[in-house]
Formats: sequence, structure tokens, C-alpha cells
Amino acid sequence: MVCFQASQSVSIAVPPQSVPIQQYLKQSDRLMLALIDPEQLETLEPGLFRFRMQPIKFVTLMLRPVSDIEIWSEQNTVYVHSTACRLEGQPAISDKFSLNLQGHLSSQDGRRGTQLCGQANLKVDVDLPTALRFMPKSVLKATGNGILNGILATMKQRLMRRLVADYRDWAAKQPALSAKVS
Repeated sequence: MVCFQASQSVSIAVPPQSVPIQQYLKQSDRLMLALIDPEQLETLEPGLFRFRMQPIKFVTLMLRPVSDIEIWSEQNTVYVHSTACRLEGQPAISDKFSLNLQGHLSSQDGRRGTQLCGQANLKVDVDLPTALRFMPKSVLKATGNGILNGILATMKQRLMRRLVADYRDWAAKQPALSAKVS
């Protein structure tokens, strides 16, 4: 088995809106669409999605991971966790493949306004075909870790581009909350 890992962190300034960001963070469908291209996403049930990644070329293999992802919120934090995974089109490797995605995004109020801060960790364990076992382990690890880092970087860039814009649109359509409750 070979283990590949990557991690990305994010910090996003959130402009004030009529509805607090904490309310938006409870909208799991919207958050997943801000994170992942809708063409790659299927809703299985509320808070549970199937993510079909773009095909990945790894050395001589073409891989297409499919992962079920659970998303939920507690207080001011959203959590994302993969619950199942497989490889499409590679049955021989799929049985010896595991993908683990763990992430969180928290809202934090500070002197400079609200920030969303988070981190995602992606880990893949795979038993490679015999032909690839002859490659230097350092080359395999660097290639695999680079691919995982690219997947997380793409998700991060999409989140940074889409989340604040979607939050603004969503908040504009919500009834305003009164600033003070008697």
C-alpha cells in the first residue's frame, strides 16, 4: 500500500449582509455547489452527496474516484467527511483503494469583520499494480501528493470565488433579521 496526502487551509473575509453567515452555513446544498462543480455532484439525500471527480492520470493509469460526502453544521462550523469511495473503471484497483476527505469551515467574528477559516485534508491509500511498484517510491509519492494537492487547491479556489457571491445572492433573497430582539 502507498499512502498519498495533501492539506489546504483557507481564510475568506465575509462582507456583512442582512442575514448572518452562520445561517448560510446551514445550507448544505449551497455549500456543496460552492465547493464542487454541479456537473460532478449528485444529491443522495439531505446532507449526503456523491462526488465524481474528473479523471486523473497517474503515471500510466487513468483513475476516476467517486466519493460519497457527508456535510453537516454544528454551531458556527461546517464539517465535510467522505463516507465511501470507489474507482470507476478500475475494478482491480478499486478494492485496494481508500479515499478519506476531512474538512471544516468556521465563521469567526473579529475586529475586521467576519472571517471563514477552514482546512481540508485528503488522504488516499492504494495498492498499486505490480508495474508501478518498480518506480522509485519518492517519485510515486511526489506525483500522488501533487495530484491530491491539486484537487484540494481546485476546491479551495472554487470556494473562494463562489461562496461569498452565493452568500450575497442568498442573503438578498432572505427576510432580514431584526438587529435587536426586545
